Amino acid sequence: MPLDSGRLPRVAIVGASSLRGKELKQTLEDRNFPTADIVLLDDSFVAGTLTEAGGEPTFIRALDEDSFDGVQFAFFAGTRTDAEQNWPLAQAACATVIDLTGALAGSEKAAICIPSIAPAALPPTAIEENVSRSPQPYYSPSAPTIIGSTLAVAFGGFHLQRLVLLFFAPVSERDQAGIEELESQTTSLLSFRPIEHAVFGAQVAFNLLSEHGEGTRPSLADTRSGIVRDVARYLAGRAAVPAIQLVQAPVFYGYAFAAYAEFGAVQAPGQLEAALSNLGVKIAAPDSAPTNVSVAGDSDIHLARIESDPSVATAVWLWGAADNLRLAATNAVRIAEELLAKSAH
Repeated sequence: MPLDSGRLPRVAIVGASSLRGKELKQTLEDRNFPTADIVLLDDSFVAGTLTEAGGEPTFIRALDEDSFDGVQFAFFAGTRTDAEQNWPLAQAACATVIDLTGALAGSEKAAICIPSIAPAALPPTAIEENVSRSPQPYYSPSAPTIIGSTLAVAFGGFHLQRLVLLFFAPVSERDQAGIEELESQTTSLLSFRPIEHAVFGAQVAFNLLSEHGEGTRPSLADTRSGIVRDVARYLAGRAAVPAIQLVQAPVFYGYAFAAYAEFGAVQAPGQLEAALSNLGVKIAAPDSAPTNVSVAGDSDIHLARIESDPSVATAVWLWGAADNLRLAATNAVRIAEELLAKSAH
C-alpha cells in the first residue's frame, strides 16, 4: 500500500528462515525501525516454525496470494527464485518491494540504492532520481557491491586512475548450506574421512578457490560478474568502475578484501582516509587491522590505515573487512528508513 505517514508500517520478510532473512529481522529490531508488525514468510516446509519478532513469539507463515495484504514494505531475502516468483504479488498489493536476492538486479524498473553514499554520488542518474518517488521496487545490492561503489565514489575526487579489488568470499553467501558444508568438510578432513562438496563442488575447507567445482550454480565467475554489473550500474559513469576479482575463502562470515588504488598524482593517505570516513567507513587505529572476526555484527565497512605503495609513488594499498550479512541488511533497512522519512514531509 502507499506509504502513510499517519501510522506505523507493516513489514514482511520473505525468506525469513534464511541467514539474510534472520539478519534482516535483527537489523530492523536493532535500528528500532518503526513498524506495527513484522510478518515472516517462507516456503511451506518451514511454515509453522516458532520464532520471535520484536520480542514477541510468532510463527513463520507460508507464502500465499494474501501474504502481502496490508504490507507497506516487502523485503525479499531468501532465494532468487522465490523473489522472482513473488515480488509481483507484493507490488500488486501496493507494497514497496526491497530485493536483497538479486532477482531485480537487471530490472530497469528497480532502483539500485546505496543510501550511505547516495549524497556523494552526484550528479544523480535518472534511476537515482526515482528513489524519491514511490511506489516502485528497489534493489539493495550485496556487500561487495556496496564496498566497491563506496571506494570508487570516495576516491572520485582524487584523479583516480585505477582501482583494483580482491574479495575473499565467505561461505555464508551460500546461506546455511554453505555453512554446513564447510563445517562438514572441516570435520571430515580432520578425521581423515571423504568430504562432501554438493554446494561448492570442491574442497573449500583449509583451501582457497579461484573457481567452484564443475556444475556448481551460481559459479564463482557468475557471482563475480554480478558484482561487476551492479557496481557499474550504480556508478553509471560518475566514477571509475573498479576491476574486481573474487576468491572463495574457508571462512564462515564476513568479506575481507584487498584494494590497490592508483592516482594521477601523489595523494596523502590521511586525505583519502578522510574521504572514506565521510561516507561512513571506519578507519582502524594504527596496528589494528580489521578481520572477519572483528567486524562480526557491525553494520559498517572497516579499513586498516592506508599504506603507500613502495614502488609506485602515486599508488596506495588498502585492507578491509565487513560483515556480509549485516552490511547488506543495514543497506536494505536504510532504504526503507529514507522512504519513510520522505513520506513524512
